[in-house]
Parts: sequence; structure tokens; C-alpha cells
Amino acid sequence: MVGCPRCGYPGPQRGPCPGCGALPAGQQAMEWVATPPPGREQPRAAARSRYTGPPTYRDIPRWGLPRLTWRRPTPFASPPADHAGRMRAVAGSAGPLLWIAAGVALLTAVAEGWRYAILLASRTDAVPADPLRASDVLVVTGSVMSVLAGSLAALVVLTWLVHAYATAAESDGVRPARPRWQVVAGALVPGVNLLVPGALLAEIEHAALGGDPGRRPRPSRLVVSWWLVWSASLLLAATTLLWGLRDTVQAHADGVVLHAATDVLAAAVAVLTAIVVRRFTALLSPAAQRRRPRMVVVRVSGVSRPAATTPPPGATPARG
Repeated sequence: MVGCPRCGYPGPQRGPCPGCGALPAGQQAMEWVATPPPGREQPRAAARSRYTGPPTYRDIPRWGLPRLTWRRPTPFASPPADHAGRMRAVAGSAGPLLWIAAGVALLTAVAEGWRYAILLASRTDAVPADPLRASDVLVVTGSVMSVLAGSLAALVVLTWLVHAYATAAESDGVRPARPRWQVVAGALVPGVNLLVPGALLAEIEHAALGGDPGRRPRPSRLVVSWWLVWSASLLLAATTLLWGLRDTVQAHADGVVLHAATDVLAAAVAVLTAIVVRRFTALLSPAAQRRRPRMVVVRVSGVSRPAATTPPPGATPARG
């Protein structure tokens, strides 16, 4: 018996050595591979086409509408309009806009006065081109700015008037005597706006002062002054517009004076309106105008001062 030439294990000459697993010389390693027996080939599965039918699910869907009986949606009651809050908010914007409109109107009146002075000087001497050009630029710019500022301020004041009138009626516990459209129309329709705005302010003041709703309101001096200046400004503005239709030189010169007077009255109306808005807002909503006093600690009585502490040795004192 011939042993393994590698390890000397006595064994057969064919096959791997039981001791070290080496193959005898001249023999090659073999690997056994298991294969299925030959037979009938399995048919390939056909490719599934894309599903284009109605929705389908493997399991019962868990989503959907809640199991409730259908009913028509019922409208929820809207909260009552807070006219006092809106009045305060609008009054905060109306004041600055009115003062700006008054300032622009006064500047425009000054420009008109300068133009009239140039016209007077031109009767006896030639007028330089530069001052004439500058006066024209100031007049045109001031007129445009006056119209824009006045229109914006009038819109805000009209909104304040609507809410102030409703707030006054609520403070009296009655319904407003005029609907909203009458308040707006009374302030905008020419001719009617000579009387209705003053009457509205008188009614608001009467309710704000706690007057009897059954009695006729008696306007104060502030309301009467505003009423007179307002009516005079409207009449003068209409006169100025009609006077501008004339073509004579003297009519143009008089038109400059009328424009200056109209601007002065417009500034007066803006100033008085700002005062009226502030006063009536304070009367109708006094809590909003009341300022809380600022509390400042001056001294503390009846409390002993804390004892000074000694810093530990080696500590660095803090510097203020």
C-alpha cells in the first residue's frame, strides 16, 4: 500500500487523502453539480396589460365620507359689527390725513398769492420768466396734491362718519334714524351736502353727550363753526369753478384770488374736521382715549436694605 506522498497517511491511491485532502499525482479535482432532470419546459407567464377599467382594490378601502345623513348647510349667525372699534381705527388714520391736506392747501394758497403778486407787478413792468415759471409749477403741483390729499382724507372721514353715526345710535340703545346709504348720499350729493353733514354731526354729538333721543339736538359752537365753514367752502368752490368759465383777463386775475380763498377755506375745513373727529371719538369711546399713568418706583418704605456681602478671598470684584 502506497501512502500519501504529502502527509504519509496510508490510504488508497485514488481520491483525495483522508489525512490532508490532497489528490494523488496525475488526478484532477472534480466538482459535482446537481441539475434538474430533463423534462417539459414551463411556459412563460404572459405580460399583464395595463388596467384601464374602474377602480379596483385588493382590500376594502378604509377611506370615504363619514356615515352622516346629508343635510343642507345652515348659515351661522355672524357676530354683530363692532362700529366703535372701526370708528377708533379709522379716526387714527383720519387725523394725520386731515392735517396733511390742510398743510398742502395752505401751501397752494401761498402759491396762488405769489401768482397774484406777479400779476400785479406785470401791470407796470415786464415779469422775469423764472419767477413766473416757478409760480406756475408751484400752483399746478399744489393743486394736484391738494386734490389727492383732500380726496383721500374725505374718503376716510366719510367712513368714520358712517361708523360714528352707528356707534352713537348704539350708545342710545336705538336704531339709526338714517340708513347707511342716506348718510353717504347726504355727504356727497351736491346741494344736499350743505345741510346733511352738519345735522349728522349734531345728532352724533347729542347722543355722545347722553341727550334724550326724543328731543331735538342742539349743536355746539364747534359743530356750528364747522357747519358754516363747510358750507362756505362748498359755495366758494362752486363759484370758483363757474368763474373759471369766463375768458376775460380780469376774470383770470379774479380767479387767482378765488382759488387762494378756496384753498384757505379748504385748510380751515380740514383743521376743524380733525378737531371734530378727535373730540367725537373721545366722547363716543372714552376708554380708547384714556392713557394709563406710567408707574415709576421712587423708593421702597418699610424694607431693610440687604447687608453687603464680602467677596471670598481671591475673587475679582465686579466693575459697573
